[in-house]
Amino acid sequence: MMKTTFPAYRPLALAILCAAALALVPLIGPRAVVQDLFGILCLLVLALNWNMLAGFAGLVSVGQQAFVGIGAYTMFAAVILFGLDPLAGVLLGGLVAMALAVPVACFVFRLNGAYFAIGTWVAAEIARLGLGQWKALGGGTGTSLPKGTTRDMLGVGPVKEWLGVSSAAASDIVLYWLALGLVLATLGVSWAFLRSRMGLGLQAIRDNAMAARAVGVDPVRLKALVFLLAAFGTGLCGGLLFIQITRITPDAAFSLLDWTAFVLFVVVIGGIGTLPGPIVGVVVFYALERLLSDYGSAYLIVLGLFGIAVMLFARRGLWGSLSGRTGLELLPLGHRAPAPAPAPAPAPAIRP
Repeated sequence: MMKTTFPAYRPLALAILCAAALALVPLIGPRAVVQDLFGILCLLVLALNWNMLAGFAGLVSVGQQAFVGIGAYTMFAAVILFGLDPLAGVLLGGLVAMALAVPVACFVFRLNGAYFAIGTWVAAEIARLGLGQWKALGGGTGTSLPKGTTRDMLGVGPVKEWLGVSSAAASDIVLYWLALGLVLATLGVSWAFLRSRMGLGLQAIRDNAMAARAVGVDPVRLKALVFLLAAFGTGLCGGLLFIQITRITPDAAFSLLDWTAFVLFVVVIGGIGTLPGPIVGVVVFYALERLLSDYGSAYLIVLGLFGIAVMLFARRGLWGSLSGRTGLELLPLGHRAPAPAPAPAPAPAIRP
């Protein structure tokens, strides 16, 4: 089937329109909607990062909650122990998560397949148990942000005056806009990276590692780069999430269900190995959550059944199946083959 691709400016224009519409939500929507969408945007950031790992680098990690927790705990430490602004703590959390991803990578990159997945989970458990011993941040029972922290956060005052809302609502709006910016940055960086020469090498490794090595691609270097960048983005997201939650415990910060299982669900049903896939998956997840959240445990049962149905009947995910049947490519990642070199001019005939 012929593929339908869009010129480069069309996805950019669509992204700008969608971003503008989402940015206006706090101006016209109730606070509860802003809080819900903030959680969904953070989930999308986690899904985009995990999709880069598993969908493009072939690194199926089930321990990404480690970097959520590290980013969150670093933000709390920055605020409580050093008196920094929470947003400075978020940036510091991303950097610390990326730094700690280096020793984790040295360990888990010696493993393959299921052993790699188990290794990442073990690393996350070690981080959870270790930070649970940090008495300055409450140990196993956790702690809360000091009263008034979010009220005095950078950007809250101007938003409060501009929109005429309470400090709590202004804090929610600032966090929402930051989460939206993080989504756009993650999506843009992912698309630019995958369109680059390194991204082409990464996809070659995923498709055939032996052939990629044969043409000079270093799989360890590229996978390590993606692993570190995903840890950075995940750590940033963890810090943002727990500013809104305002309280942290080891079990909440390193929750396998909230920060990894739901992320896997979003990526798998949307379409792993595609950039629009996590976006489709998070929209479906949000719709199911709104429809079924009042039914208790039945909500999780329906999510599981829906995920199984997608894996059985649409193995490439909802977006992957749609793209395969219609040839539609919203964010194409293909590379054009280089133009053939011009044929050399024929040598002039030599006359006797």
